[in-house]
Amino acid sequence: MKKLNGIRLKHRKNTENSQTIDFTLPAKVVIPMSMHMGVPCQPLVKVGDTVKVGQKIGDSDAPFSVPVHSGVSGKVTAVSDYRNAMGTVCKAVEIETDGEQTISEDVKPPVVTDKESFIKAVRESGSCGLGGAGFPTHIKLNPKTPIDTLIINAAECEPYITADYREMLECPEDIIGGINLIKKQLGIKNAKLAIEANKPEAIKNFTEMAKNDDTIDIVTLPSSYPQGAEKVIIYNSTGRIVKEGELPSDEGVIVINVSTVAFIYRYMQTGMPLVTRRLTIDGNAVGEPKNVRAIIGTSFRELLDFCKTDIDSIKKLIGGGPMMGMSIPDINMPVVKTSNALLAIKTYDERKTSNCIRCGRCVRVCPMGLMPAEIDKAYKIKNIDELKELKVMLCMNCGSCTYVCPANRKLAETNQLAKSLIPRK
Repeated sequence: MKKLNGIRLKHRKNTENSQTIDFTLPAKVVIPMSMHMGVPCQPLVKVGDTVKVGQKIGDSDAPFSVPVHSGVSGKVTAVSDYRNAMGTVCKAVEIETDGEQTISEDVKPPVVTDKESFIKAVRESGSCGLGGAGFPTHIKLNPKTPIDTLIINAAECEPYITADYREMLECPEDIIGGINLIKKQLGIKNAKLAIEANKPEAIKNFTEMAKNDDTIDIVTLPSSYPQGAEKVIIYNSTGRIVKEGELPSDEGVIVINVSTVAFIYRYMQTGMPLVTRRLTIDGNAVGEPKNVRAIIGTSFRELLDFCKTDIDSIKKLIGGGPMMGMSIPDINMPVVKTSNALLAIKTYDERKTSNCIRCGRCVRVCPMGLMPAEIDKAYKIKNIDELKELKVMLCMNCGSCTYVCPANRKLAETNQLAKSLIPRK
């Protein structure tokens, strides 16, 4: 089967052999009420309240939202406005830790008797996509169409990031347990654990673990970017095409991140909600790159100091990978549910943009077969009909076009702006 287009990047997986280290308990945490796609939560606590580990401190009545929990015990010292890296404002709860880490009485394994109670439990866990997108897991696991294939996204195709890889090496039983749990509760017959070829140890381990289970297929994918993008991994694993305007579930598929699967399994055993995050700390300003498990709400500055980072030399701080990550405007911002990496960069190329030379490289690398240079032209004259014909809504913002452009044009960024011109249904 022909694979979709992409680009070859230097892996830079400097921390692939770095065992995850539990970061020390911070003196305080700042926990935003919006760490997921959808409606922000409203705080359930006020200044002066005492909270415990695993206690729900934020929730919303909206279906497209997930609750927020505390990863520490201590006292609420502030409930204030918080602006995230995208500029969106929500409330945030600041908690001064007491050092006791007293666990809430509400933390207990959920009672699951059927699909409805399973979906409810997943929502109560606070789970959202841990690959970085933050899509509410309970929504993804409750589609309106029949599903025959569960795809576990273990590609982790961006440079530097090894958080999912360490999950695969350190918690393989949780991953297999999570796969079987979801299959059982949703009545899904087959699962595909899709891993990039640059992770041979994980491929070997899971092939051995699943050798007697013909419902779990270990799929080895080429090491190319953006292999982990949802539509790409679906096609490269199953040959199915998710058309414009469709969801993966419309093609009988659910895609879920490998760390999310493992978390769901652990939650069903313990009842401890999503209050910690494993993330890779790396970049050329970092003295000792590491994989760190931190309590959600911990300051990025503390993690960078822990990894002996030259703070004063940082020119750019990126949350996530260098291709699809988000620039972090404040080093004191907190770890959130979608944090899978923090890259501190002290030197990088600031290349000047020049005119398009019509080389076609952007077309050749686009996984969706789009024409970014033509989209750029249509956007400049605000031709919405032309943008629709050019299928700009299929752009996944992987950045491959920008990466290969010899004229250094911001094609992926323009695609995103162009998409905003098209009215949503």
